[in-house]
Amino acid sequence: MSDNQRPELSTEPASDFQDRSISCIDCGEQFVWSIVEQVFFTDKGLRNEPKRCKPCKQAKTQRLAAISLARDSGIRQRIEVTVTCAQCGQQTTVPFYPSQGRPVYCRSCFLAARTMSATA
Repeated sequence: MSDNQRPELSTEPASDFQDRSISCIDCGEQFVWSIVEQVFFTDKGLRNEPKRCKPCKQAKTQRLAAISLARDSGIRQRIEVTVTCAQCGQQTTVPFYPSQGRPVYCRSCFLAARTMSATA
């Protein structure tokens, strides 16, 4: 595509779209993928529906920016990420960015699990 060409607009009428409820992969909350957003995705040629709600998407963008800044500056930055313990449900902070799909524990649950695995 040359610089003066524009991407083709959606040929599907907006009536073919409906508001859809999607579950966020990070927080599990339901969010609405609106008709307007679906038309935008189609017009931009995006094929996959969103996976994250807006707050989780913003948080991910900030995490990636912090990781990039730390890597580029060479200075190790101390981070603190608020998470919910997978065992007891308590809010806690951890000094790392959790991997998606892996459980994160508060200090007491982590120590209890580590003690149990050491004795087994």
